[in-house]
Amino acid sequence: MSKLLIIFIIVFFPSLFARGGGGEYAVSGIRQNLLKNANVVKRVSFSEYEIISLTKARLYEKYAITILNEAGEKYASLQKDYDKFHSIRSIEGKLFDEKGRELKSVKNKDIKDFSAVSAISLMEDTRVKIHDFYYKVYPYTVEYEIVTEFNNTFYSPDWLPQPAYKYAVEKAELLVRAPTWLVINYKSFNYGDRGPSITTEKEVKILKWTVADLPAFENEYASPDLPYLTTCVFLSPEQFEIDGYKGSFSSWKDIGLFQLQLNTGRDQLPANIRQQVHSLADAVNDTREKVRILYEFMQKNTRYISIQLGIGGWQPFEAAYVAKNSYGDCKALSNYMYSLLKEAGIKSYYTKIKAGRGETFFMPDFSTLQFNHIILCVPQEKDSIWLECTSQTLPAGYLSDFTCDRFALLVTEEGGKLVRTPKYGLKDNLEIRNLKASLEPDAALLLKATTYYTGLQQDRYHALIHNLSKDKVKEVLQEHLDFATYDISDFSYKENKASLPGIEEKLTVLVSNYATITGKRLFIIPNIMTRHNRKLAVDTERKFDIDLGFEYKDVDTVEIDLPAGYTSEAMPRDVAVSTKFGKYSSSVKLTGNKLYYYRMMEHYSGRFPASDYPELVKFYETIYKADRAKVVLVKNETDTPKGF
Repeated sequence: MSKLLIIFIIVFFPSLFARGGGGEYAVSGIRQNLLKNANVVKRVSFSEYEIISLTKARLYEKYAITILNEAGEKYASLQKDYDKFHSIRSIEGKLFDEKGRELKSVKNKDIKDFSAVSAISLMEDTRVKIHDFYYKVYPYTVEYEIVTEFNNTFYSPDWLPQPAYKYAVEKAELLVRAPTWLVINYKSFNYGDRGPSITTEKEVKILKWTVADLPAFENEYASPDLPYLTTCVFLSPEQFEIDGYKGSFSSWKDIGLFQLQLNTGRDQLPANIRQQVHSLADAVNDTREKVRILYEFMQKNTRYISIQLGIGGWQPFEAAYVAKNSYGDCKALSNYMYSLLKEAGIKSYYTKIKAGRGETFFMPDFSTLQFNHIILCVPQEKDSIWLECTSQTLPAGYLSDFTCDRFALLVTEEGGKLVRTPKYGLKDNLEIRNLKASLEPDAALLLKATTYYTGLQQDRYHALIHNLSKDKVKEVLQEHLDFATYDISDFSYKENKASLPGIEEKLTVLVSNYATITGKRLFIIPNIMTRHNRKLAVDTERKFDIDLGFEYKDVDTVEIDLPAGYTSEAMPRDVAVSTKFGKYSSSVKLTGNKLYYYRMMEHYSGRFPASDYPELVKFYETIYKADRAKVVLVKNETDTPKGF
């Protein structure tokens, strides 16, 4: 080939000489059905997890993602954490332009390495490797190749090729290699009934999953958790070893036995604490009262500090350590509370749980690591007493939305026992509000509101009054009440620390220009403080089920004193609607110079088919409109002064 021809090809067909890319990542090669609704497209993904022995495993990952726009930018960066149980052997990366031409490459030495101690931890041994090309010319493609080595089989990678909304996938593959003597349990979602292909090479079995052409999907309101919506696989070897400890994932019972092994001998209290336990509890006959007294003793004398070192992510510090230092993480504090109760002759169970508001995805038929938190359960003949040991303010027996209504694993003497924590339902999560207000001639509204919140409805206010100063609480209220212009002249909170807690809130507020006065007419919304803000767009292509997880009931009683001389011109009709999603009713009447308003809303939880979505849209729309319905009053001519 002549030099002139070579120069011609390089100038006019540069993609033929693209280093490594070969144009394979050209955006023009993406099928249109994968571009629809997508911010990113995963072009290829290959993951190979190889278990060599119970103390040695390796994960090889190679993937390429095309970033289509700014909304997909966060998927272009790489973050990989590591600790004493797994290390990052190597990382390589490449950047390609729209035509698939390689622009830049990085090696392991170019990757930044930082401590990954979280904001809530005093000490951790976790670190993180980070890289970003910081490229902003859309679209473009990043490719990464990572090798991770494990010195245990306690942690297994999950496979979620489509990890987010508006994320399409061209092709993805998972390969698992393991010795034939080791059982590999797995659970897949949205992979049909075919399961993985399974082959054997010498003494190694190979499990293989593949997917292709997964179009992006949008985040629909109240859709189920992501694993229910796309293809994913969860892995769990039946036997494992970590840091010299051996265990089994074959059942929840076995996982509990492993935790019992980690906890053994860590419940010994110093003599002075044992004396205090007996001093506080021996004279009390009622078990629940004993639990409350000892729980409050623990709350007053300890504080939560996270320390995650070595196997400390799963093994609690000794009770004596907490007694001496007056702090601990969820494991240490729960173990300490367990030890206090044990000294008082009260049985309790160290309990593993997946905590977090809305973090309810759990596979009860797949025994593996699905927990991130520890609480305590005190079994009783009727209702068990649940204790959140990291909180210095929650009442004994109340879990809050952080750990309620989900699966938990009791660590008993016989092993693990899977149970559910209490659900706070319609009768528990109340907001009962009584308002008395006076409308001034200048349309300002002076209102006094007394509201009683219970259950999950009081969680926000509990956090508010325990974590912020009074001045800061006022700042929050001044920003978050649903009025255009207002001033809070007085407020107070009174707490009821029962097992189902409640908070009474009293507010005195002056709202400027609450009503509208036009000539002889006065327009006013009688629903002053409790307006439903959810309006759903009509979606005729709804794909996923509706998952409503929070039950509550609101009741408002409103009395408004009006300026003299007004009569009714138009009054909202009474509204009463009952659906599978809840109930709503509202009514308003004018008696003399007083306007009376009543509102009740019940919101149910449950799983509903996508076909019910139009009914939910209509239900919310009815409430939205009714909550904003206006009363129109007209000034009597006989009451209008001359010259007005």
